[in-house]
Amino acid sequence: MSASTSTPDLLPSGQRGPAEHERREQIIAAADQHFRHYGYQKTTVADLARAIGVSSAYVYRFFESKQAIGEAVCSLTLQGLRERLMAVAREETTASDRLRRFYKVLYEQGFELFFNERRLHDIVVAAVGERWSSVVRHKAAIAEALQIIVTEGRERGEFERKTPLDEVCRAIFVTLAPFSHPVLLEQNPREQVADNATAVCNLVLRSLAP
Repeated sequence: MSASTSTPDLLPSGQRGPAEHERREQIIAAADQHFRHYGYQKTTVADLARAIGVSSAYVYRFFESKQAIGEAVCSLTLQGLRERLMAVAREETTASDRLRRFYKVLYEQGFELFFNERRLHDIVVAAVGERWSSVVRHKAAIAEALQIIVTEGRERGEFERKTPLDEVCRAIFVTLAPFSHPVLLEQNPREQVADNATAVCNLVLRSLAP
């Protein structure tokens, strides 16, 4: 998994030093491998330093803590899901069809991401529980994609316009929790989650009807 680059003033919280640096990418790549194999809790900064042949002090030139490294890995882990959801939001179909796809992609990708890679499930659970900034940004991206669907649905006359847009989007966002939170996803069989997502989405669409 390769790291994305950014300008120095846009470095995520807990990261330091130059944004575009080979060592930063090496640290994140080593962390990704160790977290997948050993888990986040059992991996130390010293482990990552040894993996790329540097000292722990050198690692701290780029990251303030192990959590900051975890944040970087978590953000990259969730990046693919964010991109899929934004692609759904911009599809050339009706807003209703996009919203149905949104629910489906959310839980399908969640199952694939969180449970096929069990160690990654653990780090995402930690990130959600401790409100890491990577999760806050992820939720903001989901809300942004959702707002695109609702806004275009209103513009095309598919959805009602009387309720304030932010209220509608916030309410729909709340209904997504059982299909996006890793702990809630694992509480029910996949087939039941799929049925629940369909039922909830249908109810939401009925409430959006003009």
